[in-house]
Amino acid sequence: MSSMSPDPRRRRVVIGVDTHKHVHVAVALDDIGGRLDARSFPADRGGYEQLLDWAAAFDARKLIFAIEGTGSYGAGLTSAVRRRGLGVIEVLRTDRRDRRLRGKSDTLDAENAARSTLAGNSTSVPKTNDGTVEMIRQIKVAKDVAVKARTAAIITLKAVLVTASPELREQLQPLSKMALIERCAGLRPGPVTSVLAATKHTLRSIARRWQQLNDEIKTHEALLEELTSQLVPQLVAAFGVGADTAAEMLIVAGDNIDRVRSEPAWARLCGVAPIPASSGMTNRHRLNRGGHRQANAALYRAVIVRMQHHEPTRTYVTRRTAEGKTKAEIIRCLKRLLAREIWTLLRPLRTVPAAT
Repeated sequence: MSSMSPDPRRRRVVIGVDTHKHVHVAVALDDIGGRLDARSFPADRGGYEQLLDWAAAFDARKLIFAIEGTGSYGAGLTSAVRRRGLGVIEVLRTDRRDRRLRGKSDTLDAENAARSTLAGNSTSVPKTNDGTVEMIRQIKVAKDVAVKARTAAIITLKAVLVTASPELREQLQPLSKMALIERCAGLRPGPVTSVLAATKHTLRSIARRWQQLNDEIKTHEALLEELTSQLVPQLVAAFGVGADTAAEMLIVAGDNIDRVRSEPAWARLCGVAPIPASSGMTNRHRLNRGGHRQANAALYRAVIVRMQHHEPTRTYVTRRTAEGKTKAEIIRCLKRLLAREIWTLLRPLRTVPAAT
């Protein structure tokens, strides 16, 4: 018989991509792990199109891209793949043990990314980064940088004051923070011809920088308040949450929150899923050390506020303390409960039912 059946090696092709600032290295594997080809492409729009055309030439029934760094150097390629209507998987960095055994190169990293997807070890869907949440993320970056600079400014101002001349130090040190900044911002050093004048010049410069950064932070906070209130007003209004924590939760979820399949997956992403830590006669769980660190910190801040000012939370803490729970264990439980509450409040953003 002369009839030919389709080549089973072409049912699915996985393109592993190791991304860099100037060049992307891609390796194509067939459905059973055989290497088909390996190429390098420029990390620009023209290079993205060349890579996609190269991948399409394999004529596979299903074409999947396994990309490292979808949130950094691979963001442009990920968007280009999505515009073509192709599947894309986010791949984490290669395991260090594997690197020690097999060595490291860009081609090996790209191949490992493809093999990780073929084996089912990498299944994460990247964020889309093309909607309101991405706008929030960009503003949050600007705000966080300004907050760090403002903190550095006040620390430096007080450090300069420690070594200032006694007459200047004795006038300024007793003042509160805001009074100190106002007084320093209004100093008149005159011609810088002495150490005292130079010190006044420095204090005035740092204080005015603090004021400028403070005004900038207020602008960022107003924008975050506006955007988060438009997107998830119910989350912003939750006790102890507010716009800043809501923004952090949205950044973790991404514009395509449907990529998080379930509420337990959301808890694991936030680093609050309980981890078994039992041994012998002991049966307990411990704090999760993984997940998104900024999201975990935001949950912690909200929980601390609730423990101090939220009557139902205070009642819960009293009851759990009577049961013999430590403070760390109670905080872990409260963070888990808050993550569940936030997942429910994010429900309007999900377009398909969450997997069970």
